[in-house]
Amino acid sequence: MESLRRHWQRYALQLGMALAGLILAWMIRQTNGVFLMEAYQFLSAPFQPSFSRQEVMQDARVKELQNRLTELENQNQQFRKILGEKSIISGSGTWAPIIGRSADSWWQQIIIGRGSSDGIKSGAIAVGTGGLVGRVTDVSSHSSRVLLISDPTNQVGVVVSRSRYMGILRGQSQNLGIIEFFDRDTDAKRGDIIATSPFSKLYPAGIPIGRIRSVNLDKQPAPEAIIEFTVPMSLLEFVQIYPKD
Repeated sequence: MESLRRHWQRYALQLGMALAGLILAWMIRQTNGVFLMEAYQFLSAPFQPSFSRQEVMQDARVKELQNRLTELENQNQQFRKILGEKSIISGSGTWAPIIGRSADSWWQQIIIGRGSSDGIKSGAIAVGTGGLVGRVTDVSSHSSRVLLISDPTNQVGVVVSRSRYMGILRGQSQNLGIIEFFDRDTDAKRGDIIATSPFSKLYPAGIPIGRIRSVNLDKQPAPEAIIEFTVPMSLLEFVQIYPKD
C-alpha cells in the first residue's frame, strides 16, 4: 500500500497532464478547433488594437464601394471598346506643382512649374483631386498657364451622368459653375453628377466635374443648373497634365 502511494505521488503530475491533454484533444475535435480559437482570442484580446463596431462597419462599406467602383470602371472600359470610343485619359500623366495664381477673380488661371522642356503642349488637360481642373493655354520652357474651368471664358461640354442630357458649362466663381442645357425638356436634378461630354472637342469624355446644386427649369430658352465643382480649386498644390488626343 505504501509503495502504491509513493508511486502515485511520483507520477500524479504526469498522469494529470496526460489526462488534460486527452480532454483538450477531444474538445478540439468535437468543436473543429472553435474552442481553441476562442481561447486564443480571449487571451490575446488585451494585446490587440481596439476597434469599435462602427469603425469596422465603415471600413467594410468603404471597401465595398471601392470594389463597386472598380467593377464599374472595368465595365465602362468594355463598353467603350464595343462602341469604339477612346478611354477617358490614359497613362499616369505628368505631375506639376502650382507655382502661381491669378490675382483677378474674374480671370481664373494658375501657373504650373512644367513646360515644353517637360513635354507639355498647349491644349493639354489638367486634372486634380476631385476631377477636371482646366486646360493648358500657354507654354514656355519651364512653366505653363492653365485656364481653369471656373473661369467665365472657359466653355466645357458636359453631360448629366444619370440622364445623359448635355449642355455647356461656364465658370461662375471659384467653386461654382452654370450649365446651359441644350434641350427644353431636360432631366436634371439636385445631386446629379456632371462629367465632360463625349462630344467635347477640348476635353476627353467622362472626366468628373461636380454635382448639381440647383436647377432652374423656368429659364429661357432652356433650363440652367448651378453645379459645385468637386475639385477644391483654392487648395490645389499639384495637378496632373495629360496630353490632348
